[in-house]
Amino acid sequence: MTNRITFPNLGIDLTLNRAAFSVFGINIYYYALIITAGIILAYIYALKEGKRQGINPDVFSDLLIIGIPSAIIAARTYYVAASWDYYSKHIPEIFNLRAGGIAIYGAVFGGVIAALIYCRVKKISFFKVFDICSVGLLMGQALGRWGNFFNAEAYGYETDSFLKMGIFSEEAGKFIYVHPTFLYESLWDIAGVIILAILMRKKKKDGQIFMLYLFWYGLGRFFIEGLRSDSLMAGNIRISQLVAAVSVIVCGTVSVVMYLKTRKENG
Repeated sequence: MTNRITFPNLGIDLTLNRAAFSVFGINIYYYALIITAGIILAYIYALKEGKRQGINPDVFSDLLIIGIPSAIIAARTYYVAASWDYYSKHIPEIFNLRAGGIAIYGAVFGGVIAALIYCRVKKISFFKVFDICSVGLLMGQALGRWGNFFNAEAYGYETDSFLKMGIFSEEAGKFIYVHPTFLYESLWDIAGVIILAILMRKKKKDGQIFMLYLFWYGLGRFFIEGLRSDSLMAGNIRISQLVAAVSVIVCGTVSVVMYLKTRKENG
């Protein structure tokens, strides 16, 4: 349950327990607490920015209620589908979420689809709402990656870089130094939050921030995924890296077209 994690060049040497505390004998993990904190942070931002843009706060409350279960189901489905060789032989494990196994891209897909349906039913501008949600989501992702730190997971290949992280690898059977990819992604997401929050005040068309979010996250994920040692694979292809590449190409193109169109309309 405990993991030793070090950053030798930063003088950090920690022994971490995955469980924060227990309730009636059930362990409550730091991972769950950090993900929950990320959701709350995203919700608070959405309420504040939504108020500035004149959106009823009930919209974000509703999206939170329907978005969380949709995101969890889609994230688990994505992971199971990508690991079907294992789960096809261990069907009951599909429903064992406490054993881990979710994918952020699945969560994003699930949340977006749920939000799209909700906005169409309520006749609300999806792009206006999701411009706001995108910044909040990136905030949540930046914080949520630290759940991987407490779980001692989602790290990269061995390295001797300045930010190398020391961790015991069960596969290698020894203490190794690896890329702290969770940290790379968290820092990238924080930079994205700052950029998108600034651009939010300058956007000319609804949907621009949403497209830039998908582009920014995809760009960082493409390179960071290439460093990870636990990628979901389809043959020799890293699934998340492929999805990231498609996001960068499609959303980058759409962003440029939207910018040029808006510039033309404004003379």
